[in-house]
Amino acid sequence: MIRANLWRIVLILAVLAVSTLLLLTRPIRLGLDLRGGTHVVLEAKPSAGTERVDNETMDRALAVVERRVNGLGVTEPIVQRQGQDRIIVELPGIDNPEQAIETIGKTALLEFKSPTGETLLTGADLARASLTQDQFGRPAVAIEFKPEAARKFEEATSRYVGQVLPILLDGEPISMPVVRTPISGGRAQIEGDFTIEEARHLVVQLNAGALPVPLEVAEVRTVGPTLGQESIERSVRAGIIGVALVFLYMLLYYRLPGGLADLALASYVLILMATVVALQATLTLPGIAGVLLSAGMAVDGNVLIFERIREGLREGKRVRAAVEDGFRGSLRTILDSNITTLIAAAALFYFGTGPIRGFGVTLSLGILVSMFTAVVLTRLLLDLYVARDPERAARQLLPGGAMSR
Repeated sequence: MIRANLWRIVLILAVLAVSTLLLLTRPIRLGLDLRGGTHVVLEAKPSAGTERVDNETMDRALAVVERRVNGLGVTEPIVQRQGQDRIIVELPGIDNPEQAIETIGKTALLEFKSPTGETLLTGADLARASLTQDQFGRPAVAIEFKPEAARKFEEATSRYVGQVLPILLDGEPISMPVVRTPISGGRAQIEGDFTIEEARHLVVQLNAGALPVPLEVAEVRTVGPTLGQESIERSVRAGIIGVALVFLYMLLYYRLPGGLADLALASYVLILMATVVALQATLTLPGIAGVLLSAGMAVDGNVLIFERIREGLREGKRVRAAVEDGFRGSLRTILDSNITTLIAAAALFYFGTGPIRGFGVTLSLGILVSMFTAVVLTRLLLDLYVARDPERAARQLLPGGAMSR
């Protein structure tokens, strides 16, 4: 029996080993409600010559802010409108909140000027920007122009050889390069007295585009670790109590087979949390709710399998045949119920924002992992148990009477 199930044993041991290694070597990313972070309110402040603040302008500003926040690498940020002229940004666990706030709120209008002050090109003419180094190894920004802008840039550098072509960001000079030779190909480099963080944030701003209307910071609120720690403690306590009650019920009602299901459920929690870490997903309070909900569904699968096995035993089937029919007969039902829940979780992820998406992610991962533990791990443990002592297995699965082998 062990030889026949060798591939399943190796697979499960490998998954459990990798999961344990991931949890021991990588931290779990926590959301704003658990870890704390920065809550920022940006308010549109149009000045003379800028667009008026209407829904279209604010939607464009929201899109730019979202691109900038995503470029910062912040996990599970929240970016949403508030009222007519405000945008809320929540940044969980960032290392430099001041730098991040400046990056997402700065207008970031890039201009290439002629020596006489005429605007030759703007940031709207850029195809992309990337982080690089100058000839001395200092941080710099490599830029690439769109095809039409590349031709204009080549003409300008041909016209102003030997002269300074200032590069301005929001009206402030950031680089004063001297044109040595005409520059063709639409590629150039912005050099200045940048730190690595300043150059990286400039890349984020240029790739996201300029804001259509200036935004000012109206409110900054730091969510301290006390709230996060309190939430974690309550959630962990509730989770432990809930899982313990499930373990106890399965053990009392199904006895040793229920204990095997409990072992599969413990493996489910280990594998699921390792999957969250591997995908660098952010765990929030709604995400923890998704973990607990999918844990309940994992138990549902085991209950359905055990009841199908009991039906087979009551019909007089041998225990091995009852186990085989129980898993085969319940597989379709388990798949149907889990697929419908996956569809709902996918809708939450696609249409939701922030914590709602986190709930959808953990629920989806939990469903997939629960199917693996219920169909593969529980099946393996039960097969090994039945092979060792069929009579005892029958008595445990169907109290009151032993079935034949």
